[in-house]
Amino acid sequence: MVTDRVSTACLLALLSQFYRPGLIFMALLGLDFTSHWLQMYSSFLSGKTSHKDVRDKSNWFLKAYYGYRPFMAFCCVACEVLYIILFLFADEKAPNLLDVSMSIIAQWSIVSLVFVLTRFGWAVKQIINVIQMKSAADSCVLYDMKRSK
Repeated sequence: MVTDRVSTACLLALLSQFYRPGLIFMALLGLDFTSHWLQMYSSFLSGKTSHKDVRDKSNWFLKAYYGYRPFMAFCCVACEVLYIILFLFADEKAPNLLDVSMSIIAQWSIVSLVFVLTRFGWAVKQIINVIQMKSAADSCVLYDMKRSK
């Protein structure tokens, strides 16, 4: 998990320097770190052995994501592959993210097909990160409320 977080952080930091607006990539980095940290912390508080144990969570999407590991793996790999493609196509002449994305898609090559397919996995992963962050934060609040009584 640490290797995954570090590699993602490095890619996002690089992309924030190559593309405008770079704040998008820094926000994605913050979301990734925050959601995983909160998930790990709430798992620790509840005594779970894995942060991927979401049996007691109420969100069906989170349960489906962690419950079907091949889909989770697809989303994680898709996210990294998307970032790598954006890194490979970074160009000083066209620092606008939207312009570069449209240029990649317009090529009609295997790379453009992979780029389009990975955007789905990337989007699902970001949605999961938001849900995971809220769910984990709720668990931490419940733990504090029970403890303070």
